[in-house]
Amino acid sequence: MRATSPVTAGRGSELTLIDEALARLRASQGGSVFLLGEAGIGKSRLARESADRAGRLGVCVLRGRSSATGLTGPFRPLVEALASYSRVGGLPEDPELAPYRPALSRVVPEWRRAEAGYPESMVEFAEALLRLLVVLGRERGCLLVLEDLHEADSETLAVVDYLVDNLAALPVLIVATLRPESGAALDLVDAAGRRRTAAVLTLRPLDTSGVRTVAAGCLGVAEDRVPSAVVDRLAGHGGGNPYLAEELLADLVESGAVRLAPEGPTVVGDLVTGVPTSVVQSHAQRLGRLDPAVGHLLLTAACLGSRFSVATLQMALGVGEQHLFARLGAATRAGFVTPVGRGTDQYAFRHALTAEALLAVPAPPERAALARRAATALEDADPVLEEDRCRLVADLWTTAGERGRAAAGYAEAGRRAQAGGAWASAVTLFERAAELAPAEDRAAVVESLAQALAGAGHLERAFALAETLGMAGADALDVGRRVDLHLRLAWDAVMAERGPDARRQVAAARALMPEPRGPGAGLSGQGAALAVVEGHLALLPGSSPGGGPDRATRTAEAEESARRAVEVAERAPLPVVACQAWHLLALLGRERGFDHADACLERMLAVAEKHGLQLWRVGALVRLGVNAFMRTGSSARLEVARQTARALGAIVLTQDTEGMLAMHAVLRAEYGKAREAIDRSLGATARLRNLSTHRYLLLTSATLAAHRGRRGEMDQELDRFRRAGGADSFLTPVVLGLCRAFCALMEEDRAAAAEELAAVAAWEAAHPNVFYLSGSHGIGPLLDVLAGRADRAAHRAHAAAPAGELAWNHQFLLLAEAVLLGREGRGGEAAAVLATVHDTYGALFPAAHHLGLRLVAEAALDDGWGDPVSWLRAAEEYFHTADVTAVAGACRALLRGSGAGVRQRRAGRDRIPAAVRELGVTLREYEVLALLAGRPSNAEIARRLSISPRTVEKHVAGLARKTGRSDRSALCALARLLTAEE
Repeated sequence: MRATSPVTAGRGSELTLIDEALARLRASQGGSVFLLGEAGIGKSRLARESADRAGRLGVCVLRGRSSATGLTGPFRPLVEALASYSRVGGLPEDPELAPYRPALSRVVPEWRRAEAGYPESMVEFAEALLRLLVVLGRERGCLLVLEDLHEADSETLAVVDYLVDNLAALPVLIVATLRPESGAALDLVDAAGRRRTAAVLTLRPLDTSGVRTVAAGCLGVAEDRVPSAVVDRLAGHGGGNPYLAEELLADLVESGAVRLAPEGPTVVGDLVTGVPTSVVQSHAQRLGRLDPAVGHLLLTAACLGSRFSVATLQMALGVGEQHLFARLGAATRAGFVTPVGRGTDQYAFRHALTAEALLAVPAPPERAALARRAATALEDADPVLEEDRCRLVADLWTTAGERGRAAAGYAEAGRRAQAGGAWASAVTLFERAAELAPAEDRAAVVESLAQALAGAGHLERAFALAETLGMAGADALDVGRRVDLHLRLAWDAVMAERGPDARRQVAAARALMPEPRGPGAGLSGQGAALAVVEGHLALLPGSSPGGGPDRATRTAEAEESARRAVEVAERAPLPVVACQAWHLLALLGRERGFDHADACLERMLAVAEKHGLQLWRVGALVRLGVNAFMRTGSSARLEVARQTARALGAIVLTQDTEGMLAMHAVLRAEYGKAREAIDRSLGATARLRNLSTHRYLLLTSATLAAHRGRRGEMDQELDRFRRAGGADSFLTPVVLGLCRAFCALMEEDRAAAAEELAAVAAWEAAHPNVFYLSGSHGIGPLLDVLAGRADRAAHRAHAAAPAGELAWNHQFLLLAEAVLLGREGRGGEAAAVLATVHDTYGALFPAAHHLGLRLVAEAALDDGWGDPVSWLRAAEEYFHTADVTAVAGACRALLRGSGAGVRQRRAGRDRIPAAVRELGVTLREYEVLALLAGRPSNAEIARRLSISPRTVEKHVAGLARKTGRSDRSALCALARLLTAEE
C-alpha cells in the first residue's frame, strides 16, 4: 500500500485558478496565491501539483519550506528555494543582477565573498530577490513555491510581503501554504487579500467522494473497489482531512482490520474497536512495532523539527554513520521520514503532524529527558554551535525545562542575527530570551532587545524599553550602559529625522552622565558620542525653535563639539563615533572651503577603511564624489562611488548615488540620461521605501522640467514631491532655486526668479544645512548685477565665498564680472572673461551657458562690448532646438532690436493647443497624440511618421507622464477631445 495517495482529490476549482495564474505568466502578469488550511488538509499536495504543472509548461520552479525548529535561520525557505534551482542548472550570470549579487549572497552561498558585505535592509534584499526572479522568469515565467509560511522567520515574511505587492506586471507567481494560525503570516495574507494583491484559497475538508479517491490511490485500486465501510470510517474519524485519512487507513492495514488481496481490499476485522481513537495513539502503535533503536531515532529527530539534517541528528544521537543510516532506512521504509531532494543531507517527516504526533507519544518527563540528552550531545559535539544550531539547542533546553540555558541560547542566536542585519529575527529571539532569563540576566537581554528594535525601525518600543531599564531593582541596567543605550537611540532618531525624539534621548543620556571633573576636563567616550549626536541634531530643519541660537552660533557650537569628539574617538578608539564626527565636520566645514571639507572626508574614509566599516567607507566616497562634481562639474568620482556601493551590495546607497548623478545630468543638460536614470530608479525606491531618495528623484524630475521651461510638468512633479513628504524639508532651496527660479528664467520672467531666489536666501539664513547650488551663490548674484541691485563690492564678497569656487556657481559669477567690467568701460577685459566662461563651462553646462549668453548679451548691447549678436544667435539656436520658446523668442527680439538678421522659424509648434503646450508636450509628441485619436498601433503610427515603433513607445510614455493620463486608453480619449475642439 502507498503511504500517500498519488492523486490530488477534490481540488478542481483550486487547480483551475492556479492554471489560469500560470497561463498569465506568459504575458508578464504575475501574482500570488496563498493556500490556507489546517495541517494535513492538502496544502503541500496542491503546491506540489502546482509545481508539476508549471514544470510541464517550461516555467522555472523554485521550492522552499519553513520549519518551526531545526536549522531555522533568516530566509530559510528562500535559501532552500534558490538551492532547489541552482543545484540543477546554476544561477544566471545576467549583467542586470550585478548590483544585486552582494545582497543575494545572503541566500546564494556561491556569491559570497571572503570580505564582509554591507548588511542591507530587508527591503533592499527583497528588491534584489525580485530582480533575480524576474531574470529567471524572463522566458516562460517563474514560480516560487513557499510551504509552511506560518513557521517562517520575520525576515522571510517581510520579503514575501514586498514581493506580493510588486508582482502585478512581472513574470513571477508565488504559491505559498500556511495554517490559519494567528500571527504575522496570517496577518500578511489577510492584508494582501484585502488589497487584492493575492488570491487566498481556504482549503475545506474533503467530502465522502474525495476521501474515497484518496483511499483508492493509497490502495492502488479503482474507487468502486474500496469498501464503503472503510470510506465511512475514514471520512467520519478523519473529518475529511486527507492526511488523517491516509494515516487511519495505514493503521487499518497494519493492524489487519483491512486485508489487501489481488481481488481487492476486504474488511476482516472490527473497524470500530480495531482502529485507534486518535492519531497519536496510532503513531504510538506504529512506533511500538519498530526496533527500539529506530524508535529512539524518530523521537530524537522529532525534537529537531519536521525537517532535520543528518549531521545534526548524528550529533544528537552520538552514533556512527553505519548505524545511523541503517536506522534512517528503516524509518524511511516505515513511512515516517523521507529524504529531501538530491545532494543534501536533509530529511523530513512525511508531514508536520507526524513529528508533532511522535512528540506527544512519550510522557512529559521522558520528553524533557530526550531533549536534554539531545541538547547536551549537540553542545559537546559542536561547542561553537555553528550555523543555526544555536537556536535549535535553545529550543531543546526549553523543552527540557532549563529556562536559564534556553535564555542564554536565544540571546546568543539574537546577537548572531543582529550581526547579520536580520533585525526582525533578532527582536523575536531577544523577546524569547527576555521571557526565560533569570532576574539577574534580564536587563542585559532587554538592552539588546531595545537595540534590535531600533535597528528594525520600531523606535517607539525601543524608547519605552529604555525607560524601563532605568527602574530600580534587579531588572535595572547599570548607569554606563543606560547612557550608551540612550546615545544609540538618539543617533537612530537623528538619522530618521525625528528631532524631538532625539532630543529626549540626548536629555536622558545627559542626565545620567557624571559632570566633568574640573574646568579643564576633557570629553569621555560617551561625551564624544553625545557631542556628535547633538551636532547632527543641530542641522535638522526646525532644530532651534523660537528663541534659540541663530544659525551662525549653532554652526560654531556644533563644529567645536565635533572637533573635541573626534580627538577622543580616534584616541579611544571609537571608530563609528569618529566617522560620525568627521562627517559632521565635513558638512560644517564647507563654509570654510571645500578643500577643508574634503580633508575631513578623507579622514573619515581612512578611519572606515582601517576598522572595516564598509557603510561609512562608501558614505565617505559618495560625499567626496558629490564635492568633486560641485567643484569641477565632473561626475567621475561619484561614478566610482556608485560602483563601490554596488560591489558591496549597498542597494540603498547605490540608489542614493544614482539620484545624485541624475541631478548632475540635469545640470549638465543631459536630459535624456537624467530621464532614463529617474525612470529606472523611481519605482525601485518606492518599492524599497527609500523615501529620501524617492523624494529626491521626484525633485530631480521637477528640476528637469524646469530647466526645459515646462512649468506644467514641473508643477505636477513638485506636487508629487510634496505628497511624498518633501514639503518644508532641507530640499526647500532646490524647490525655490533650481526649480521655480530657473523655470521663471526659461519663461523670461526675471521678477519671479528674483522673488524665488530671495526666498532661498531667507531660508538659508535660518538653517545651517545649505544646498550650495540653489542659486544664492551663482545665478542670484548675476541677476542682482544685471538689475543694478549689486555693485562690485557685493560681487567681490560672493566670489570670495567658498561656494563661489563651485563650477555651477562660478560660471554665473564670471558672467557677472564681465557685466561689471563692461559697465566700467573695460570691454576688452569683459570679452576675455566671457571667452573664459565659454571655453571652461560651455560644454560642461550647455543650457546654463546659453542662458548666460542671452542674459549678458543684453547688457553687452547696452554697454557696447563683445560680440552680443553672435552670442544671441548661438543662444537662439540652442533654445529653439531645445523647444524653450520664450528664451528663443527673446533672443530673436534682441537680434531684431540690434538690427541683425533673424532666421525664420516655422516649426509648427503653434499648432499645439496652449493647454497641452504648457505641459511641455513637444511637436513630435503632439503629432503622436493627434494620431492616437484613431486608436492605431505603435507600428501604424511609426509608419505614418517615418520613425521607429520604439520611438513611438517613448513618445507615448512621455505623453502619459506629462498629461497625467495613466494608460493608452486615456491618451486616446484626450486625443479625440482635442481633435473635436479643433
